[in-house]
This record gives sequence, C-alpha cells and structure tokens, in this order.
Amino acid sequence: MYRSSHSDHAILGEYRKIAETLFPPGGFSPEQEPDLKAVADFAKALGIDTEYQRLFSLDGNDKKMREFLGHFQNNLDLLIQKTWVEKADETRKEKLQDEIPSLMALIGRGDFQQALEDFGKVLDELAYLFFGSQSAKDDFTEYTFRIDIQMGLFWWYGCQLGILKKDNVPDDRFLRAILLLGLCYLTNF
Repeated sequence: MYRSSHSDHAILGEYRKIAETLFPPGGFSPEQEPDLKAVADFAKALGIDTEYQRLFSLDGNDKKMREFLGHFQNNLDLLIQKTWVEKADETRKEKLQDEIPSLMALIGRGDFQQALEDFGKVLDELAYLFFGSQSAKDDFTEYTFRIDIQMGLFWWYGCQLGILKKDNVPDDRFLRAILLLGLCYLTNF
C-alpha cells in the first residue's frame, strides 16, 4: 500500500506539516530522532488524541491495554464481517480474519516492527474490502480525502507504514506509538 510520492499531494495544507513531521518526505535519516510529539499531533488530527494519549501512557501488560486490544480485535473483526464484497472476494475476507490473531500475538509480544508490517498488510486488505479496486490506484488517498479528511489522513498513514524499517527507526517507543495511531483509529471507526 506504500504510495508516498503519489499520495503526499493529497494532504491539505493545514495537515501537511503534521504529516511531514510524522513521516518525513525523504524518509528518516539515521541521525534523526523519532518525534513522539508528532505522533500525538497526528492523533489529534485524526480525532483520537484523548484515547491515544491514554493508551500510550499504559504498559503493554496493563489490564486496560489488554481490554483495548480486545475491543480493537472485536471491532476489526466486525468491520471485516460487515463488509459487503463479491462472492469471489469472500476468501479474501476469511483470509484477513485468519491473520488477525497473529497480529495480536505480535502486539502482545511487543514486536512492534513486525506488527507494523503485518498491520500495513491488514490495512491494505481492509482498504480493498472497503473500496475495491480503487484502493490499488495511485490516487487512492486523494480519493479518501474527498470522502472525509480524517479518513484520508488515516489511509495516508497506512500508505506510509512501508517506510518504517528497523534500521531507520530503531526506537521501539516510536514504533509502538505509530502502531497505536492505527489501532485507536480503527477501534473508533
């Protein structure tokens, strides 16, 4: 789903600075410190800042975090189940549902790099289930911005996840923060 060069122009001016701070246009440089404030600012732009801040402050094994992850998993499962698709795409839905437990296990183990990679794949499939072949087009994020600004920001975020590699973002706290953005948004979708 990574489409940085084509999707960046879809971001409205008021959100461009927030987006570019979170995911720099040229990617992360080795000397650049990941910016947790940028993640919080992006959460605010998505309309999930209160929930995001609450969750970010929790330990991964905290009871409230486990409850949240259960809500996320249930909501994601409902989103997948309620998506209307052609009969030929039913197997895609089933396959996506089968991938959710392994994503949850990665999150539970704190393997945020792999969880982000798998989450990106989940978002790619979810975009297909929601938007069909439009999700594979270069103007997909622009299309979602026309539907709703926050939705457009979320799908733009999903398209950026491919640039987060362990060798250029070594900070697990940042990777966890980036992952929480998507989890919070989909839980409240």
